[in-house]
Amino acid sequence: MLLLNASGCLDALTAPDTVRAFDAFVTKTVTPEPRDGNPPVRIAETEHGMLNAIGLANPGRDRFFKEVLPQLRQVVDRPVWVSVGGFSVSDYVETCTELALHEVECVELNLSCPNVDEAPEGAAEIVAACREVVAAIPLYAKLSPHSWDVGESVRAVEAAGADGISLVNTLRGVALDAQLRPTLARVSGGYSGPALKPVALAAVFAARRATELPIVGMGGVQTGRDVLELIACGATHVALGTVLFADPSAPQRVRVELEEELARSGYASLEDLYGSSLDTVARTEN
Repeated sequence: MLLLNASGCLDALTAPDTVRAFDAFVTKTVTPEPRDGNPPVRIAETEHGMLNAIGLANPGRDRFFKEVLPQLRQVVDRPVWVSVGGFSVSDYVETCTELALHEVECVELNLSCPNVDEAPEGAAEIVAACREVVAAIPLYAKLSPHSWDVGESVRAVEAAGADGISLVNTLRGVALDAQLRPTLARVSGGYSGPALKPVALAAVFAARRATELPIVGMGGVQTGRDVLELIACGATHVALGTVLFADPSAPQRVRVELEEELARSGYASLEDLYGSSLDTVARTEN
């Protein structure tokens, strides 16, 4: 199992020690043009999580390749996964074409950001087009939890050439202030935090029943127990997101807790635990 950060939840250049506690580093999503993101207020705490409407703020593709990626190579002694975003198939393909010229360990296609207008083309079409230009680089598709049939989406991107799946991105949410006005300037934003975990478990569960591809499970991961549950539902790897804003030492703590939880679970190893909850459902259905 790899322990990763969720895209957009960790700045490697300002927190290199936290990055070194992970097995790989996932960049913020890179778009063709620079983006300032959405106007403030664009982050708001809620009772059980956090809303963000950052809007894929990033320096753009040219600066990423000329400045950011070389800096990451100097600071980050870990495999680099590059998150790629866009607003059309060509946006994704052009960035992936450039990525093919650099040494990166993985490409994660962000196909599910709730804070920007999504590409009109389907996820499978984007994956298929990018597969052609990054033939030698593992390609993961980050999918939305909004789809009722996650398994169908997973099967579609697998058929298009995805090497792995990332689940889940944030859910769209709204919060009101004391005067009953939206707390975010954009009104809605991506909802993350502890309350997202049951959604993540359900999505990973459905995805594992649809594919044998590696799955990065994420959403509401705060503790070692959360990691254990995602693996039991079929996640191959796990990513930490919102927790990093409040607890930069979370990766180290979660690893310790995971060992303790595994010992209490009665399983000898994570390999033995992997997908165990699916076995229970199979027995129930039969």
